[in-house]
Amino acid sequence: MKILGIGVDIIKNDRIKESIKNKNFLLRLFTLLEIKNSKHIKNKASYYAKKFAAKEAFSKALGTGFREGLNFKDIEILNDNLGKPYYRLNQKLKRLILKNQKVKNFDIFLSVSDEKHYSIAFTMIQTKNV
Repeated sequence: MKILGIGVDIIKNDRIKESIKNKNFLLRLFTLLEIKNSKHIKNKASYYAKKFAAKEAFSKALGTGFREGLNFKDIEILNDNLGKPYYRLNQKLKRLILKNQKVKNFDIFLSVSDEKHYSIAFTMIQTKNV
């Protein structure tokens, strides 16, 4: 296994709390499924702040930031049955990873955390053990 990229991002929850009042902000940065899933969440600022940080962390782990046609909505963060967050990869993201990291077989790891004022996300892309 070889680490191909790591990324971390931290955001102040109050910054997102104000931004999510604007529907255009939500529609520009989050997928419809991410927005739908927020309906069951009490603390929406924390929910969206963690997603925002995870999207930023992914772009940093990729090594490009939001360039080469990469947009926030291209990156979708979901949770498994136990609540563990993960990236749902689409063809565009797979192509970007292949182009920038020169690998087809990879794993992506995501960890998110929050407290009252801040949310943080850490992402690692590594080659797959084959």
